[in-house]
Amino acid sequence: MPEGTVVERMFAGIAGRYDLANHLLSGGLDFYWRRELARTAKGCKPQVLLDLATGSGDVAFALRRELGGEVDITGLDFCRPMLDLAEAKKMANPIYRDIKFISGDCHTLPMADQSIDVITLAFGLRNLEERDIALREMLRVLRRPQGALIVLEFTQPAAWLKPFYYPYIKHVLPRFAGLITGNREAYRYLAASIAAFPTKESLAEEIRAAGFNRITARSMSLSTVAIHLAQV
Repeated sequence: MPEGTVVERMFAGIAGRYDLANHLLSGGLDFYWRRELARTAKGCKPQVLLDLATGSGDVAFALRRELGGEVDITGLDFCRPMLDLAEAKKMANPIYRDIKFISGDCHTLPMADQSIDVITLAFGLRNLEERDIALREMLRVLRRPQGALIVLEFTQPAAWLKPFYYPYIKHVLPRFAGLITGNREAYRYLAASIAAFPTKESLAEEIRAAGFNRITARSMSLSTVAIHLAQV
């Protein structure tokens, strides 16, 4: 499913209940995951940060809280209704007012070569039609030698958890999410994309193949999600 077509319409259709669904379906773990992403970014000491697939802005806001006001933060997304939500939340809190939100496609970033210190990408890599092209585009805009890509994404759980996890995401999650958002099909897509996504080891190899170095992966929450840190 390419950006700007089916996936864009899907996210536009659930934008109004997207945050609530995330909080309920994760049991509140999404707050913890974003905080860990922000702490990882802080360790890279960026001055200019780009948050891709920023959605309704919650990752960008977590980054501002963790990094303070001295870091230039831009959030990019291809879905206008999601960006409208991010803008509304930004204007409701003074500490977020200087975050920039822009429309764009991860496959063709509107940034100059070597202009970004850190790129963050939370739960958006699965939705990219051509991950290899997008990863190389991220590499292009990262500064050398200190640039870093931080990916927070679902991964494949430990073997003992799979008999419980996959039925949950395939059957329970879409039904529950359908009640919250009114769009069960969107979460059937989500479940399928999670089940088909690489292990954290395989994803690390994909990132390395795109030209990144010094890649580390840390599992969280019974290995259902992972943070990859990749440096140029």
